[in-house]
Amino acid sequence: MNTKLTSMLQAMSPENDPWDPIRSLQRHGKHILTSVELTVTNLCNMRCEHCAVGDSLTMKEGPRIPVATILQRLDQVEHLETISITGGEPSYHEQSVRDYIVPVLKYARERGIHTQLNSNLTMPIARYEMMAPYLDVMHISFNYTSAQDFHRVGFVRAGRQVSDKAAGKLYETMVENTIALSRGGMFISAESMINYLTLDKLADIHRLIVEMGCQRHEVHPMYPSSFAANLPRLSLDQYSYAIHRLLDSRDRDLWMLFGTLPYYACNTDEAGQRLLQRLRMEPNVTVRNDPDGRNRLNVNLFTGDVYVTDFSDVPSLGNIHTDKFQEVFERWEAHPLHASVNCYCPAVSCCGPNLLVADSYYKGVDFTTRAALI
Repeated sequence: MNTKLTSMLQAMSPENDPWDPIRSLQRHGKHILTSVELTVTNLCNMRCEHCAVGDSLTMKEGPRIPVATILQRLDQVEHLETISITGGEPSYHEQSVRDYIVPVLKYARERGIHTQLNSNLTMPIARYEMMAPYLDVMHISFNYTSAQDFHRVGFVRAGRQVSDKAAGKLYETMVENTIALSRGGMFISAESMINYLTLDKLADIHRLIVEMGCQRHEVHPMYPSSFAANLPRLSLDQYSYAIHRLLDSRDRDLWMLFGTLPYYACNTDEAGQRLLQRLRMEPNVTVRNDPDGRNRLNVNLFTGDVYVTDFSDVPSLGNIHTDKFQEVFERWEAHPLHASVNCYCPAVSCCGPNLLVADSYYKGVDFTTRAALI
């Protein structure tokens, strides 16, 4: 098997992260719509504790909006740079992969747009091989040190008993698929959440991600949303502790991407400032400003409803049956919540907090009046 990409697009690297909204902000002088996320299914064979869209998962679903309609709407986004495909588990049905996802990926490749698919990689490998020639990033969640961890985290909200044997088989399939696809040339980015279960396990999780051949390890704090809404919320000191420990033990040859961090150069606490300084100095480490509320919209391909993100509490701002993506984006720009986090500090290339971060740790703080303390 050879899944190596033949794209003329610039290779993914710490110097080239097309999903970071800071790029288009610096290029155009303001946030513009450069990223669209497509929710292609609400079906999933897992019910992960940390799932940001867990409450929207279903056991069956109706017909999707025709792919031709979606492509027509994407054609109208002048500065589109990235398309993300999410669910549910996008590869849940082989027919969906063949007749819906692959045409979207081909469209993106022909237009010079980077693509990412979010998957648990537990399905037959042939489904992923169909996508491989046209896909830039296979994004997986990996928060485990063993099959037992996988069972505990992946099925805690299943509403039914899942045997150790069944969960163990899926875990083995995920690991085997990750190794095989990585060896074949697929760029696999494994994301780990910092939460009460992973706080002291991140170094071991990182080691397994390296062993599976992934090209990037993403690390994100887990904020209260969907299935995770009632889980214990860590303090800023706990997040800092976990990140420092991970940096101490990581493989320095592997790209590490930290996203949605709750630390800002305009904060006065010394511990947070020390962590940010270390992150700036570490080789092969990047910190991505979160796209949510900046340069991305999400569309539900069953209802046509368009959202700021796939897990925000902000209601739908439009529908692709009646609105262009750009019209919905302009509607968001006029929204009071947008104004509350719409800040940019060129001194440290920061465009402020994600909505979930602001709500969780910075209620009442006006970031638009602050500046970096460096």
